[in-house]
Amino acid sequence: MSSDPWGRVDETGTVYVRTADGEKVVGSWQAGSPEEALAYFERKYEGLVVEIGLLEKRVRTTDLSAKDAQAAIDHLREQVDAHHAVGDLDALRVRLDKLVATVEARREERKQQRARQSDEARKAKEDLVAEAEQLAQSDQWRAAGERLRALVDTWKGLPRLDRKSDDELWHRFSHARSAFSKRRKAHFAQLDAQREEARRTKERLVAEAEALSDSTDWGPTAARYRELMAEWKAAGRAQREHEDDLWNRFRGAQDVFFAARSSVFAERDAEQSENLKLKEELAEEAEKLLPITDLKGARAAFRSINERWEAIGHVPRDARPKVEGRMHAVERAIQEAEEAEWRRTNPEARARAEGLTGQLQAAVDKLKAQIEQARAQGNNAKADKLERELEGRQALLDQALKGLQEFGG
Repeated sequence: MSSDPWGRVDETGTVYVRTADGEKVVGSWQAGSPEEALAYFERKYEGLVVEIGLLEKRVRTTDLSAKDAQAAIDHLREQVDAHHAVGDLDALRVRLDKLVATVEARREERKQQRARQSDEARKAKEDLVAEAEQLAQSDQWRAAGERLRALVDTWKGLPRLDRKSDDELWHRFSHARSAFSKRRKAHFAQLDAQREEARRTKERLVAEAEALSDSTDWGPTAARYRELMAEWKAAGRAQREHEDDLWNRFRGAQDVFFAARSSVFAERDAEQSENLKLKEELAEEAEKLLPITDLKGARAAFRSINERWEAIGHVPRDARPKVEGRMHAVERAIQEAEEAEWRRTNPEARARAEGLTGQLQAAVDKLKAQIEQARAQGNNAKADKLERELEGRQALLDQALKGLQEFGG
């Protein structure tokens, strides 16, 4: 019989292992000596020690799932419980029990971690849904569309929740995206309709602008071009592929007209500048008639000057008031001289003036006599009243005398 601290072999070749519950049969050995039998089953034990050690390391250092770890533990426990090895099997059971506790702790930790990740994923997806629903109302089509696409990528990178929660949040998220897409589609459809309407309007404006380009009715045509430009701006933009071409045609038609008008106006301006020079010379000639000493000669000379004036065409508008004002001043001087001459030589007017002067002089003399009489009688109040009346009559008399002087009397 042969034995060691953990097992023995009896005389029949039966191998035993010592455990806390007593000896357990390991197996029967007939192939050699008892020492060889113990050595064989001790190697079996060392094999279990190595396997348990490897499993402990995997549990500690890898992401081995709890399920797979537990299956490996159960497999090793079956081998330990089968007592097919010689060694400290109770120690192996203790190590396996500790390994079970470690796996359970890891399972709970991962469960809590998954719960935290699930909560974080739920919060992240709820935030994505809230942002998507806000973006669904945006009119910033490009920026909002790009952001929604980025949110989809973010969503795909998040863990799934429980089926019900995930489906509900995805439904809201998808609905927000669909609502935005529907609004954007409607907006651009309306925009396309507006741009098509703008294109038709601008086609009409271009046609009219091109028809007017060879007009020589400068004022009304220029005014109509201003109206067309206002209509163009109010029409809005056409499609990009039409807008530039339409504008170039519209602007080109205007350029043709305004270039022609500028050419004509340049010639007109040169002619009117020359006319101004001629009229300034006539105004200077007319001003030499002042002051009027020979009314008849001045009248004849001014008539000649005026005939030449009328034969000259238009002058620049801004210079017209000044040069015409100079001629009008001379014309008024001649008219005033004529009126003075008429008053001086009009017998009826002179007679009326002399009669009025005589009446006023008589009234003044009468008032003076009445004043002296009132003073003599001591009636100063009456005298003061007559004095005031005298002042008015004297003023009228002075004015009448002045007028009479114009008649040479």
